[in-house]
Amino acid sequence: MGTREDLLEAAKQCLAERGYARTTVRDIVAASGTNLAAINYHFGTRDKLLQQAMLESSASAVTQILDALPASDPADPTARLEAFWHSLITSFVENAPLWHANAECLNQALHSPELRTELAHAQGRARAGLTEAFGNGDSNVGAILQTMIGGLLLQWLIDPDNAPTAPELTAGARAMIRA
Repeated sequence: MGTREDLLEAAKQCLAERGYARTTVRDIVAASGTNLAAINYHFGTRDKLLQQAMLESSASAVTQILDALPASDPADPTARLEAFWHSLITSFVENAPLWHANAECLNQALHSPELRTELAHAQGRARAGLTEAFGNGDSNVGAILQTMIGGLLLQWLIDPDNAPTAPELTAGARAMIRA
């Protein structure tokens, strides 16, 4: 790996260990074995480096989930959706530091137009990916799933003992369709 990649990997590690707000340039430099000038050279600022690391980490986690999904079953069209919810919730639990840092990054976007723009583009890509995975070309499906994912993440971060399970989400979607 080159210096840029070393910095990104170190930033991802620091995000997972310390979170967005508590990760310092010194932490990243120590974890990467590089120097402070390298951050400025490759990314300009600590925030730009952390933003890139956060976007890559989140995209990678969701891509792994989508790639591992079973094929659609015409006999039970919601089985694939339930597998998705289960995998996503498992990721929230097993990769909790990543998702905590993700929520912190969203808060940072409130104060950074540049980060807000980057996240908006990432959300667009996510919506397109969800549409492709579940929507059969209907972008409304990607939009509703993306909205549900955001709410589900917050519930799992704040109160995991009472957050909805995969079967509950699937049953709720079925009930909504019937209503």
